[in-house]
Amino acid sequence: MTTEIRHARARLSQVVMHYVTVGEGEPVVLLHGWPQTWREWRHVIPLLAGRHKVIAPDLRGLGDTSKPLDGYDSRTIAGDIAELVTEHLGIARFHLVGHDWGGPTAFALASTRPERVATLTIVDVTIPGIGPDISQGGKRWHHAFHTTADLPEILVQGREHAYLSWFYREFSWQPDAITAEDVDAYVRAYSQPGAMRAGFAYYRNIPKNIADNRALLEAGFKLPMPVLAVGGGRTEARGRGEEPQHSLREIAAHVEGMVVAESGHFVPEEQPQALGKRLLEFFGAHPIR
Repeated sequence: MTTEIRHARARLSQVVMHYVTVGEGEPVVLLHGWPQTWREWRHVIPLLAGRHKVIAPDLRGLGDTSKPLDGYDSRTIAGDIAELVTEHLGIARFHLVGHDWGGPTAFALASTRPERVATLTIVDVTIPGIGPDISQGGKRWHHAFHTTADLPEILVQGREHAYLSWFYREFSWQPDAITAEDVDAYVRAYSQPGAMRAGFAYYRNIPKNIADNRALLEAGFKLPMPVLAVGGGRTEARGRGEEPQHSLREIAAHVEGMVVAESGHFVPEEQPQALGKRLLEFFGAHPIR
């Protein structure tokens, strides 16, 4: 069995999506957050690939996926992922994992196409409009900044390295988790034309995501699949602790929780062994039928 990561592009109905695949077995789809790319899973992928076929795309507008002017609400982005996995790759059911903005995207996919998602894992993010506030009442100061029209683009252009490096440093408890090489790779991706605008657009769609999700909650919807809610234990490094559990328990029928010790927000990079081990246990306990 090959463990070599394969890069590919899929021309979908609205985007040209870059993604990587590796391994064989029950499929697992990994969705990254901001300000990252599929690369955030680089340490987790080898842990899963011995038992699973792993698919890790760059989300709409980010990484090496194309950057349309609109469509950055979670349901539209989830549609991209569904099209890639089910239509382009021909996979009917899969395990789904999302970190940061990959989490609301994964939730949107699981709530609109529950028959496709065997298990759902949300890592260090809450679901907009459900449970603890995704912006933590303003403590996530960059949410308000990113939603401001035009200003972030003006101030950050040409300063991507300085701006993004602040997040990798301040949101990590493990100081060596994201190396200078990793930072350079992320900055390369986010310095492409339109990339920062696309990233800010995720935040500008928070009100729409909140409205969509609250409508689900008010209608009495519950996620039917097993859910794993993971939080970083170091809140001083912006880990969300038990907040993901509290959020998901309001909208899912079967929730397991995990707080990852000695991790800030970037759990897949700070504590990949702990996260990978728990994912394998979770997938193994809930095989795809």
